[in-house]
Amino acid sequence: MKVAIAGAGAVGRSIARELIAAGHEVTLFERLASHIDVDAVQGATWLLADACELANLERAGLQSYDVMIAATGDDKANLVVSLLAKTEFAVSRVVARVNDPRNEWLFGEDWGVDVAVSTPRLLASLVEEAVSVGDLVRLMTFRQGQANLVELTLPPDTPLAGKPVRKIDLPRDAALVAIIRGGRVIVPERDDPLEGGDELVFVAAVDVEPALHAAMHVN
Repeated sequence: MKVAIAGAGAVGRSIARELIAAGHEVTLFERLASHIDVDAVQGATWLLADACELANLERAGLQSYDVMIAATGDDKANLVVSLLAKTEFAVSRVVARVNDPRNEWLFGEDWGVDVAVSTPRLLASLVEEAVSVGDLVRLMTFRQGQANLVELTLPPDTPLAGKPVRKIDLPRDAALVAIIRGGRVIVPERDDPLEGGDELVFVAAVDVEPALHAAMHVN
């Protein structure tokens, strides 16, 4: 993929290194010359430019990119970058960093954001996931809140133990995408049995989460 990243601070550089290691083409936009450090992210294209300026995005040919990541430390800037990327250049995937959780409600479709990443929210979810058994834990939101990545850990005495995946009566608009068991990640097949202690990862529409929770606690 071609990925543009607005903001070459510690967060932007870390994301860039991960994407380059995975074989993607990365361009970093940075408005401060003092933050330009080509050696810090080898293999990236560096642009001394403010990604909030339409002309700079035009010169970079943003319409040819697959993903825009707004990763600056300023929520206002991240919203502007996201809106320009989506409305002016039709970038198919826009990911935005939320610095202040109080602003999270803004990071949605109206501002061109497909996925909003809030570090405090993510950390809270990971803590909740680590200590919760039998409850749905929301890990990430997709598509302006219409669908979520959720996790549920089966209790040791779950009535679903031994039942194959095909026997689980999941609600419509919910899909089991992974089973985490003893450090293994299992891509579920129809005949794979569930076990107590399994961590189940689902993608589910928001309005079916109660039904999904109920389906995982049937006798």
